[in-house]
Amino acid sequence: MHQWQHQGRLQPRLFPARRAEPAMPEEGDLVHSQAGVQTTRPVQAAYGATPGSHCSRGSAMWVGRRVAELPTPAFVVDEAVARRNAERMLQRCRALGLRLRPHMKTHKTLEGGELMTGGTRRGIVVSTLAEARFFAAGGFDDILYAYPLPFDKLEECAVLAQRLEAFQVLVDSRDALAQLRRRRLARGVRWLVWMKLDCGNGRAGLRHTDPGALELARAIAQEAPEEVALAGIYAHCGNTYGCSGVPEIQAVAQATTAATLEFMGTLQEAGVTCPASSIGSTPSCSHPVADMGKLTEVHPGNYIFYDLQQVTIGSCQLEDVAVRVLTRVIGHYPHRNQLLVDCGWAGLSLHGLGQLPTGYALIEGHPDLKLVGMTQEHGRVEPVVGALDFSKFPLGSLLALIPYHACATAAMHPVYYVHAEGKVVATWKPVRGW
Repeated sequence: MHQWQHQGRLQPRLFPARRAEPAMPEEGDLVHSQAGVQTTRPVQAAYGATPGSHCSRGSAMWVGRRVAELPTPAFVVDEAVARRNAERMLQRCRALGLRLRPHMKTHKTLEGGELMTGGTRRGIVVSTLAEARFFAAGGFDDILYAYPLPFDKLEECAVLAQRLEAFQVLVDSRDALAQLRRRRLARGVRWLVWMKLDCGNGRAGLRHTDPGALELARAIAQEAPEEVALAGIYAHCGNTYGCSGVPEIQAVAQATTAATLEFMGTLQEAGVTCPASSIGSTPSCSHPVADMGKLTEVHPGNYIFYDLQQVTIGSCQLEDVAVRVLTRVIGHYPHRNQLLVDCGWAGLSLHGLGQLPTGYALIEGHPDLKLVGMTQEHGRVEPVVGALDFSKFPLGSLLALIPYHACATAAMHPVYYVHAEGKVVATWKPVRGW
């Protein structure tokens, strides 16, 4: 049974308990239904056409306003939880003597990067060049573009390599290395190159037992040391996402760590100098094994937000999930026992394919409801069993969706509303594109 199935009386964290309301609360005020779950009165004038635009939605006008006033669908971040998640990961790494190189792909914001690096703005991973440019412009350095080198973006990589103290690229083929050597950098700058290992994830990289892996590492390190330097060995244990529970997560983490360390030993025996080794995924780094302390660094990313996928895997608890998508009820359809809400896949994503016990998301405080389907801008909600009590969910009332995959959901939104104690305290604007 999933953790959230025990939380039928869970009060939405976004909306802290209020004192008793007058008989006729103002529009948008929070009220308690007979079931004890907080909802809102239908909102007629809390926001108009102008605040609904993308520009104004991300503006400072919302700072200081109640979360319940936000136009929906809205992606909201609990500041305290996100900060706690970031600090805990830094503490885990310090305890193991590891360097943390956090991945920016989940949030893609300067503010998130500041939290995850502990304020240093040094040592991050990105998955797109748009992210690399954005973070470089925001004062970050020591940036690893951890994606198999795209040949069409070589010139953009060269610009960043010349501009930053340490812009690093990733390769897993001789062809990619040849591309770097053909595009020499100026002023004595060398390409800083990580080689990708596949330690069971089955995506990019060479198997650590493949003779070609040693050959490629030797070529990076030794063939043209005035042009190219071997910066490290990189492995992603994404196969932890197929795990269920901490023992399975740690078994994958142990296997990935062992394979990486074995390959580092192979390099040493072959006389190939390699200064760093890095593995990572949020599940493995949320429950690290002791041998990970023998590596140089780790590179998790999702942990700043977490999500239902991570809860299901066993990476975290439900209270560690920092993000929600707010949505409003826009329709009652008793003939089919369903509500309609104003969040479709364009505000949540279809990742997870609706296979959770509660459909495509968990409706916070309502584990008895299921988000059964979505079109682009609409979501259909019905009870898991039985008849729906529509009086508990008046038109205009607010619901909070806990997403299956925070990375995919965040990618759907142009602005994140960061909140504390029920009020918006900041807005974060992520970079988009490739």
